[in-house]
Amino acid sequence: MQSASSLYRLLGDDARLRMLRLLSAERLNVTELTAVLGIAQSGVSRHLGLLKDSGLVVEQREGGYTYYRAAADAANGHRPVWDLLQRQFRDAGGNPAIRADEARLKEVLRLRKESFAVHGAEGRQLVPGRSWAAWARVLGFLLPPVRVADLGCGEGYLTIEAARWASRVVAVDRSREVLARARDLAKRRGVRNILWKQGDLERLPLPDRSVDIVLLSQALHHAADPARALAEAARILVPGGRVLVLDLRRHEQQWVRERLGDRWLGFDDGELARLLKGAGLTDVQVRVGARLTGDPFTVLIASAAREKGKGKREKEKGRRTKEELTP
Repeated sequence: MQSASSLYRLLGDDARLRMLRLLSAERLNVTELTAVLGIAQSGVSRHLGLLKDSGLVVEQREGGYTYYRAAADAANGHRPVWDLLQRQFRDAGGNPAIRADEARLKEVLRLRKESFAVHGAEGRQLVPGRSWAAWARVLGFLLPPVRVADLGCGEGYLTIEAARWASRVVAVDRSREVLARARDLAKRRGVRNILWKQGDLERLPLPDRSVDIVLLSQALHHAADPARALAEAARILVPGGRVLVLDLRRHEQQWVRERLGDRWLGFDDGELARLLKGAGLTDVQVRVGARLTGDPFTVLIASAAREKGKGKREKEKGRRTKEELTP
C-alpha cells in the first residue's frame, strides 16, 4: 500500500504528467523538456529524478547527450498504470495546454533535426564540417560592404552574423537589458562594427536614408503597429535599399502571446505583401522559408525595395547620413 500511495502521489502533479506524456512520444533531454514545459531547468531535473527513481522513466546516454524516455515497455510492474495513462493522454489531446506542449515539442524537434551533432548521433549522413552557419557566412562574400539595420535585434545573434559581411550594423531593440547582453556577446566575439541603439520599431532612432538593408527577423509580430514599423523601415532605407523580413505565417497558437510576448499570431502571405506595399516599397516578394509536416509554425520570408532616387540631392543626403552613422 505504501508503494501504491507513493506512485499515486507522484502522478498527482500536472507537470510530471505533462512530462510523462511527452516522454511517451519522444526521448528528450533536460534542455528540450525545459523549452517545452516552460519550467525552470532545476524543476525539470527534480521531476525527472523522481520519475526515474519510480521506474517510470529511464535515462539513455548517446553521443555526449543524456536523453530520457518513458519506461512503458520495461518490466517494472507499471504496465497497467501505463495503459491507463496512455488512454488519459489520448483523451487529453484536444486540451489547449496539451496542444501548446505539442507545438513547442515540434519546434524543439525541428531544432534538434538541424543540429549537426545530433545528425551524426542518429546515424544519418556524417559530413565533418557541414554547417548552415558557415554557408550563411560564405554567401556574405557575394555582398558589397553595405550598411545594415537589424530591427528588434534581441540578443544579437543575427546582428553579429550580419556584421561579418556588412561595413556597419545598427542594432535596435526596445529592451535595455537585452541590448546589454547582445553588446557583451559581440565584445566576447571580437565584433566591433556594430552600433547598438535602444528604440521602438515604430519610432526608430535612425535618420532617413541611412542604411542599405533592413532586417526584421521574427520581429514584426512583436510590433504594436506592423504597418508603422514597416513604414519606419522604409524611411531609413536609401533609395534602392531592401527590407528583408523573416516571420511566421498566421497560426492559432495562442500560448505564444503569454509565453513569448507575441502581439500578432503571424501574417497571411497576402497580408504581409500588402503591408510591405503599404509602406511604399516595391518589388515585393513573399515566400515560404521553412515548413515541416505537422509543425504548427510556417516561416515566411519576404523582400521589398525602396525605389531608387534621382539626382544629386539624394546622393548628397545619403553621403551625410553615412557620416552620421560612423562613430
